[in-house]
Amino acid sequence: MLSTAASPWLILLCLAVGAGYAALLYSAKAPWSKPVNYALAALRFVVVSFLCFLLLSPFIKTTTTTKEQPTIVLAVDNSQSVGLFTPPPVLNQATTGLTQLAATLRGKGFQVETRTLGTGARPARPDSLRFQAPASDLDGLLSGIGESYDGRNLAGVVLLSDGIVNQGRSPVYSEFNFPIYSVAVGDTLPKKDVRLAQLTYNRVAFSGNRFPIEAEIDYSGFTGGEASVQLRENGRVLETRRVPLTGSRRSQKTTFLLTAGAPGKHRYEVLVQPLAGEFTTLNNRKSAYLEVVKGKLRVLLAGAAPHPDLKALRAAIQQNDNFALTTYLPGITPLPAQNYDVAILHQLPARGGVGADVLAAVKSRRVPTLYIVGAQSDFNAYNAFGTGLTITPRGSQTDEVTPVLNPAFSRFTFEEDALRRFAAYPPAAVPFGDLRVNSGAEVALYQQVGRLKTQKPLLVLGGTPAQRQATLLTDGSWQWRLQEAADHADRPEAYDRLIVRTLQLLTANANKKRLDVYPTQDAFSTADDVTFGAETYNAIFERIYGQQIRLTLTDERNRTRIFSFTNSEDGAPLHLGLLPGGLYRYAATATLGGQPQQDRGELLVQEQQLETLEARADHNLLYQLARRSGSRLYYPSQFAQLGQDIQKANAKPILYSQEDLQDLINLKWLFFLLLTLITAEWATRKYSGGI
Repeated sequence: MLSTAASPWLILLCLAVGAGYAALLYSAKAPWSKPVNYALAALRFVVVSFLCFLLLSPFIKTTTTTKEQPTIVLAVDNSQSVGLFTPPPVLNQATTGLTQLAATLRGKGFQVETRTLGTGARPARPDSLRFQAPASDLDGLLSGIGESYDGRNLAGVVLLSDGIVNQGRSPVYSEFNFPIYSVAVGDTLPKKDVRLAQLTYNRVAFSGNRFPIEAEIDYSGFTGGEASVQLRENGRVLETRRVPLTGSRRSQKTTFLLTAGAPGKHRYEVLVQPLAGEFTTLNNRKSAYLEVVKGKLRVLLAGAAPHPDLKALRAAIQQNDNFALTTYLPGITPLPAQNYDVAILHQLPARGGVGADVLAAVKSRRVPTLYIVGAQSDFNAYNAFGTGLTITPRGSQTDEVTPVLNPAFSRFTFEEDALRRFAAYPPAAVPFGDLRVNSGAEVALYQQVGRLKTQKPLLVLGGTPAQRQATLLTDGSWQWRLQEAADHADRPEAYDRLIVRTLQLLTANANKKRLDVYPTQDAFSTADDVTFGAETYNAIFERIYGQQIRLTLTDERNRTRIFSFTNSEDGAPLHLGLLPGGLYRYAATATLGGQPQQDRGELLVQEQQLETLEARADHNLLYQLARRSGSRLYYPSQFAQLGQDIQKANAKPILYSQEDLQDLINLKWLFFLLLTLITAEWATRKYSGGI
């Protein structure tokens, strides 16, 4: 449809201009015949009228109509519990029924797609399913479908599941705006079973200290007798306990007391010996993962003056049992004479020479240091400490910023939840001026001003291998901890982890190693992609890149895996993929400047046994989901009825109309048409003896 932005009456004016122009040009006597004269006048009339018409900004409006058929999503709980505890004939019937249901619905005009647990898992056919997912998050599965198909013609979701939820919240507490047709698999009959439900223990123990591991044993179908519970390390039985299985209770606890041995990571295994008639032994064992340390790291927290930051930092540090904290304020408390493993200097060095004694002690003993700068900081004195950052402020001006992650930083990682919490932090003041990150220093956090993510540093790590140093460019981080505690039930975990991991990084490997290879997390799970980072230095301890590194990984059975990689300037880690649970030793070697270098350490991968903890299906949950959406609960033998009920719901295709506006002047073929008409007029005049 053709329209203009101006009044349609102006089209008559365009025609009048074209007619007047043609009449004026071709009314005089011409050397050609009258028919030719009329034809030339007509050409001039069309061209001039159309050019005037284009001045009215005409446009073409087209309407496109598309038809979207109703979609049925097959949401399949492909978790291990479904494969382990559903009788094989029932599971085969279910997968076959899904295939037949998909074919039937497609024949009736439906679009059918398959979704499973986990990210990116979308099998091409229901019969290609492998029930191996390590956790069941049904709410995440259904919510993800709702988000993906928002605004589309989603006629319903067929949920095939055993109803067991061991990750995320229960889907009965969520609202879904689409019908859910639940298909129940699994087994709801009570099982004769003993399972190790939970291990309770501290993650860190100090060498030589006694520490407990409490095991909770749940059981059903046993009204007497006892269970034998063993504590093992590296296959060696350390202790055995007898737990009575009385009929009046369904849960018992027993506690093992151990003495922490050599420093390092340790894995202890608790095993309930199988009993006669037990349904499954897959849930009879769990592992406890501990780190044994020599003693607490001594932390000195010194400030130029009392400040809310000091309270926030002290609270964050005291959440970790691995730290022993000493607080010092110049002129208020004396400086305890002891060796510190790491120091936090809040607005020190300060103007007026405040805290000269603590600065001298930190410098002479080469104590790894976290500097927190603020309004009282002496920036000239700070720049002389060689922290890797040079600050040149412009007067007393400040910027209000929030933290944002540097994606190239890999010395420690931030969880997705922590990044979301960072985004909710209130702005804090940082010095405004020139901030120069020196060679060898790394930026962990950048400054975000409003919604603008800048390349200005907020948290910088530098110094030398002999004295590692870090700088946080704000004395307002106390607001972050306060806001996070208010938003998350007094659990400011992201802030606390940021401070603790910074201190751990400052104290880790504080020797002059030219090759430093490390896991990017304290511990991984069997569902994580295990990653390693690496740093290499030349003879004068300047960072170098592009070095070939060989990594040998050895598990508890002395089986080795060998990886080769090259460290890059962008800090990209080495990805090892998924690893079985256990404690691994690693050895890294490289040749730097013609000299062989090596590094060693330990890697902890924690097993996930969520899917073996519960063998009894929860069909009541599936029934509630279906009933709330106006549907019912089905079983694998009822797929034919399910297909009929979906068709009876009478889902209709949806027609979408889309209007498209295009300016007439932008059509290229019009240009060539006008050019052809003008050329034809000119050629005719020249051929007929005109000018």
